[in-house]
Amino acid sequence: MKKLLILFLGILSTPGFSQEANIFPIGEKAPNVHHTGDVWLNHLAEADETFDFNGTLATFAPGAKLNWHYHPKGQQLYITQGVGYYQEKGKEVQVVRKGDVIKCDPNIEHWHAAAPNSDFAYLAITMNEPTVWTDTLSAEAYNAIKAPELSQKDTKQEILDLSQKKWDWMAEKNTDSLAVLFHDKAQFVHMGGSWGKDREIPVIKSGGIWYKKADVHDVSVDIIGNTAIVLSNITLLAEVGGNEVSHDFIVTEVYVKEGGDWKLANLSFVNQLRGPRED
Repeated sequence: MKKLLILFLGILSTPGFSQEANIFPIGEKAPNVHHTGDVWLNHLAEADETFDFNGTLATFAPGAKLNWHYHPKGQQLYITQGVGYYQEKGKEVQVVRKGDVIKCDPNIEHWHAAAPNSDFAYLAITMNEPTVWTDTLSAEAYNAIKAPELSQKDTKQEILDLSQKKWDWMAEKNTDSLAVLFHDKAQFVHMGGSWGKDREIPVIKSGGIWYKKADVHDVSVDIIGNTAIVLSNITLLAEVGGNEVSHDFIVTEVYVKEGGDWKLANLSFVNQLRGPRED
């Protein structure tokens, strides 16, 4: 079993894995029992008689945090997205970033969380023993931590991750998350016209336009002050008025930062006039 676990973790720690933060679905939003803020969980692998460990993808909204807890048999965290915190009892808070690996020794009390200015996600490999929850991590203790400064690279990755989440939410018709992401004055430019948030949200919710799958072929992001511009080439499989269609688009997304959060202010689709993609 140990050899299989080592092989599994080795695959996850390869560069190819670290670049695929969205290789698995985000999962279900967890009830706020042992954490505050929004946290989604995707239970990828359950322990059984052969493999004595669980594999879970945890995705945090900015500012979401777990309470103090420990694992009787230990846990390893593979950070796949964003910037977050990790602290063990009696030690300093660590800032952890995408690509880092955290080893939580057995019975060591600790907590982890997203930074207030960044999304955060990790794959948790936990031995098959229930987590023991201890004390609440207070808002005062969390807010007393100086928020890490995000590098240009961190910010670009944050925007790229947010852009991908947007495609996922549109495919899932997750209008609750989209309503938070979309700026109140956002504009949406389609082949058949343009309109604002007050129309786009109902259109997605009703399935008038169902963005079923966006295959992103290449993407870039530029940061200009509090504005981020994302350019991408995509093949979009959509259902419009009950008819399934597929088009190649050049997509422009404009995000603006307000109150520490990135909001989508513009989403524009331009049809690519060319033959079918060969790849």
